Formats: sequence, C-alpha cells, structure tokens
Amino acid sequence: MPTPIGHITPQEALQRTIEHREIFHDEMLHLMRQIMSGEMSPVMMAAITTGLRVKKETIGEITAAAQVMREFSTKVEVADKTNLLDIVGTGGDGSHTFNISTCSMFVAAAAGAKVSKHGGRGVSSKSGSADVLESLGLNINLSPAQIAQCVAETGIGFMFAPNHHPAMKNVAPVRREMGIKTIFNLLGPLTNPAGAPNILMGVFHADLVGIQVRVMQRLGAEHAVVVYGRDGMDEVSLGAATLVGELKDGVITEYEIHPEDFGMVMASNRALKVETPDDSRAMLLGVLNNQPGAAKDIVVLNAGVALYAANVAPSMGEGIVLARQAIESGAAKAKLDALIKLSGELVAKGAA
Repeated sequence: MPTPIGHITPQEALQRTIEHREIFHDEMLHLMRQIMSGEMSPVMMAAITTGLRVKKETIGEITAAAQVMREFSTKVEVADKTNLLDIVGTGGDGSHTFNISTCSMFVAAAAGAKVSKHGGRGVSSKSGSADVLESLGLNINLSPAQIAQCVAETGIGFMFAPNHHPAMKNVAPVRREMGIKTIFNLLGPLTNPAGAPNILMGVFHADLVGIQVRVMQRLGAEHAVVVYGRDGMDEVSLGAATLVGELKDGVITEYEIHPEDFGMVMASNRALKVETPDDSRAMLLGVLNNQPGAAKDIVVLNAGVALYAANVAPSMGEGIVLARQAIESGAAKAKLDALIKLSGELVAKGAA
C-alpha cells in the first residue's frame, strides 16, 4: 500500500537525515504527531532527533515541529494580548548563571509589559525558572484559568511547561537518556501556551539567531527579538557583544548590540554564576531590592530589551531607562510580592 502524500515513515525520515536532506513541512507534521502521540518507538525517536541535529534542523522543520507541539499543548486564554510577552531562553548555554530572564520578567511587568512566562526546571542550568520561583514561594501548579487571572491582575503568569505539554511525557525519558541538545531545546521557547505575540528569546548558538527569528515569523509572531551573547550566553550579555535577530512589522533585521551602546559597564558573567536555586533566589532578590552590581545591570539590560520587544518602549535604550526606574522605585519587587500573594490566594480558594 503506498504511503499517503505528506506521510513519511520514521525509517524514511532517518534515511533523509543521514543524506543531509530536508524533511518537508507536511512530512514533519506527520512525524512530529507520531512522536507526540507516543506512536513512535523510543529508538526511532532518538535516532531521528539525533539525525536532525547532525544535519542541522531547517527553518521549515522547526516550524512544523513547533506547530504540532502547539497543537498538543494545554492553552492559557489571555483575553487582552496587547504588550503580552514571553522572556525565555533555549537553555543549554552551560553558563550556570542566576535566572536572569525570570528576574527580568518582574521588572518588565512593573514597567508596563504583560508577561506570560513559559519555563521548567533546570536541565542544563543549576536553577530553572520553576526552581527559583518555587523557592520564592510561588505556586507553579496553577490551572490555565488561574494563570490567566494572574496575568490580568498582576501582569505576570508563569506556565510550568510539563503542565502545558502533557504529550512531552512520551519524549522526556528519551531526551533524558540521550543527554544532548535536540530539536526539543528549540521548541520550548516557540510554544508559549498563552500565544504571546511578542518575545525576547535567548539561544545557545550564533547560527540559531537567524533561524529562530525566521521560525517566529512563520509562526505569526508580531515582535520577536532573538539574542545570543558572543560570550556564549543565551541572554543579552554584559560581557560581550550580543547578536540580535529582530522581527518587527513583518521585516527581519540582524545586528549587534554592545553594553556600552546603553552606557552600561561591561562585566564578565563569572559574577553571575550560581550553584543552587537558593543562590539564584538570593541574587534575584538582591536585584529586585536594588543592590548595585553586575546582576542588577544585566537584568536592567535584558528587561529593557524585553520592554522594547513588548512594544512598551519605542527603543531598547528607552526600555533600559524604564527598567532601571522599575527596580529603583521598588515597583519590580512589588510585582514579585503581588504574584506570590495572588498564587497563594488562588490555591487556597481552589482547596476551599
């Protein structure tokens, strides 16, 4: 019996990757549905994801895989998506820094953005966003309706990835055993369950800047800023130039930014390293309590770029001014307190 058009067997897909040939959009949709539904064997799943990594995933392959992952996800319905943003990294940069994007989320929200942050536990880092938020007292297991309420009332909602991607349970053991970066490292940041139209995304390799911004374009993003610090960070870096791929008004531009462009003092990311979620928590609280130093500076820089990505600020420079004010006025720390308080109330109400 002939294979239906757009369908491809796992064996054919594997052969395609070995020959460094592309898997087409409809074929990738079909393959990814087999993976997400648990129909594909762990052996073939491992072989194909490795093959894709070796040949290098194309924009089309990543886009199709992200579409299927979105299809299988549990959504959060945010009524008003104006200025709604995700601040997220692919992880895997091996820098072991504190949770810069998580800290930046409170600053950006205090300055007028709405943040629907999609994150999980640390895989390559010492502390994932879920780990540090939990150590701060946030309940990370809220329902989609409760998360939407958090966004409406505090401007922040945290979506714990395993709760929104139940189909990933079919993939998790394979990823864990393989222990290498695969296409799934690229998909997390592309599959925001609240459908945030704007994003500040950090990536772990320079080549991914141009790739991921084009994937975001195909997925219908409004304003996307994809960054890679030349010192290897998946954030806007304080220690080196940062490569930027930006999608705005349907047009993609690629350029470099430097801390000095914004009057920032350069600093090595050694000062930002942590060993545990508690270390990360202490550094994050230090920033929100306006402790001067490299940690505050890198959060100001990243939150400033996030405010530009969310269309709250007309430029990165103006975003940085707003971010600094949000920390120094105490508004960013107040956002953290408000989110923790509301998450506790929602859980108590749910249990009553």
